[in-house]
Amino acid sequence: MKNNVSPEVAASAMKIAKGTQKVGQTKAQTKLIAQGIEKGVAEYKKQQAKKLRELDKQRKQKAKQQPMQSSKHEEVQSKEPLKPLPWILLGLSWLGFAVYIFI
Repeated sequence: MKNNVSPEVAASAMKIAKGTQKVGQTKAQTKLIAQGIEKGVAEYKKQQAKKLRELDKQRKQKAKQQPMQSSKHEEVQSKEPLKPLPWILLGLSWLGFAVYIFI
């Protein structure tokens, strides 16, 4: 199986391999080291892509669950008793309006 790596990755792998080259190391050995680095980079990219896919799946699952949770929250709020303050204010405003009109 041939690793499909970009030319930039291959060049940087060769640069790293040459930078760590020991005295007496052949060009073939350096090339093998560079190929190992390329393979490591390719494997790392695959792992990161897999992690991103998993995170995306989790994000989508949370997004699906949130509308269900918010509808449950609305049901709980609708079961709460009506608070009297808005009704009192409404009655007082109508009473004030009636007093203003008739006096």
